[in-house]
Amino acid sequence: MKNILLFIFIFVVAVPAWSQTTAPDAQAAPNAPSSDFAHARQLLQQGKYDEAIAELQGLSASQPGMAGLAHELGMAYFKKSDYPQAIETFKKALQQDAEDNEATQLLGLSYYLSGNPSAAIPYLEKVQTWYPRANVDASYILGQCYIQTKNYPNARQAFAKMFDLPPDSAGSYLLTARMLFRQEFEPVALEYAQKAVALDPKLPRAHFLLGEIHLFESKIPEAISDFQAELSLNPSDAATYYKLADAYSRIQKFDDAEKLLQRAIWLDPTSTGPYVLMGKVLEKKGEPELAVRALRRAAAMDPNNSITHHLLGQAYRDLGNNEEAERELKLAGQLQGSEDSK
Repeated sequence: MKNILLFIFIFVVAVPAWSQTTAPDAQAAPNAPSSDFAHARQLLQQGKYDEAIAELQGLSASQPGMAGLAHELGMAYFKKSDYPQAIETFKKALQQDAEDNEATQLLGLSYYLSGNPSAAIPYLEKVQTWYPRANVDASYILGQCYIQTKNYPNARQAFAKMFDLPPDSAGSYLLTARMLFRQEFEPVALEYAQKAVALDPKLPRAHFLLGEIHLFESKIPEAISDFQAELSLNPSDAATYYKLADAYSRIQKFDDAEKLLQRAIWLDPTSTGPYVLMGKVLEKKGEPELAVRALRRAAAMDPNNSITHHLLGQAYRDLGNNEEAERELKLAGQLQGSEDSK
């Protein structure tokens, strides 16, 4: 699913640090002296996960049932991203101490990161109960779990809590629609975005999101109407000019697209997207020299974008500069291969 790998990457990297700071009363190793696990914790901080696990397993063999050991071992598996083992170990930690709040949090996260959101929900809901003003990440992950299990009303409540909004407000529907769209739940995202507009026709970015969804579904006339509605509310939004230009370019209205892209660039000269699309539009209009100028600007801003270099290669070929064309096309292929491997 779109962006799901990005979500998992973010939380694999970010959650271990968050799990140690979410709540001041979370128990790191219930009823056990910190000195018993000091060396294992030091190994974890150094990224030596296997060594830390081996040391903790040795303690388990010599001192079975040691207080807090299952918690520490679960943490080690979690930091190693071995979520199946973390799940089993955190379960043991909770059998030893049902009030181990951190183990409950990390058990829920382990279920989520191992692809089992329905199993994660009960544990993450408990986190919400314990901490009325819970860490935003916890609400976010819980909302994602609700989306994956198609419990959209509860997802909306979770995201509303993240942003301190009433659950039935236009803003909450819009936020949930954005999250749904990112997860490729387009039909429900469209329904929620339409609900947001119905509740507040002047809500910023609501028509913009409708346009994005319609553009994704290749419903170009609807997308154009949505982006125009957004611009009538906010004529200074560079992203809307860019998206509207994209829509026009797809129906080959290149002059209109060029004019809109120029406005997007005037409003935000730091964004690469309009320069890339401008290069593509100019090349389609038979103006390869101007296309090269726009694309070189985009490449200077983001040298690792394979699409930019591919378009540059085409533009150079149209100019008869085969040497530069081959160089750019080769670089585009290398960058695309690197992106695919990731």
